[in-house]
Amino acid sequence: MKRVLDLVVASAMLMVLGIPMIIVAILIKLDSRGSVFFKQTRMGREFRPFPMFKFRSMRVDADAKRHEEFMKKVIQEGQGEVDQETGKPVFKEKDDPRITRVGRFIRRYSIDELPQIFNVLRGEMSIVGPRPPVPYEVAMYREHHLPRMSAKPGITGVWQVSGRNAVSFDDMVLMDITYMENWSILTDIKIILQTIPVVLFPKDTY
Repeated sequence: MKRVLDLVVASAMLMVLGIPMIIVAILIKLDSRGSVFFKQTRMGREFRPFPMFKFRSMRVDADAKRHEEFMKKVIQEGQGEVDQETGKPVFKEKDDPRITRVGRFIRRYSIDELPQIFNVLRGEMSIVGPRPPVPYEVAMYREHHLPRMSAKPGITGVWQVSGRNAVSFDDMVLMDITYMENWSILTDIKIILQTIPVVLFPKDTY
């Protein structure tokens, strides 16, 4: 049933957003040199790697080690940038100098995530599920983080509709595990509907 929902929603998104995605691709190409798309290896269900697609939002000469070092502080050392309202460390870096002008806009409205529709159609991702981590992130996981890898990753999820970048890493993991343990098709539909206002009226995104 979840796969059917994925195919229906992904197909509908592609039909509705196909032309806007082409426009975004043109803007990215005009704004900075490099490919329109960014392909990165992510870890899927049961630790299976897959190529995840996004619209490129960073310069092509961006320092790839910067994010790895940042995630090490967040996961292993419990450090990182602190959200002013919650006082908790967050796992998205604010004011990242690697992001382009168009990249900042498409990130704010989660437009950079739209190419993952193709990952859903290929069966590598779901519409709703845990955020797909990069391999070096999984290598840093502590034992209580590992259960989140037993589900297919998603474009959106509980984390995205519950504070997103203002949520700490451990809180995100707990949200994922709770979602997995209590999954139902109605839960997925509810999260999909909640995602719409979160994307249209973003808060805590960078």
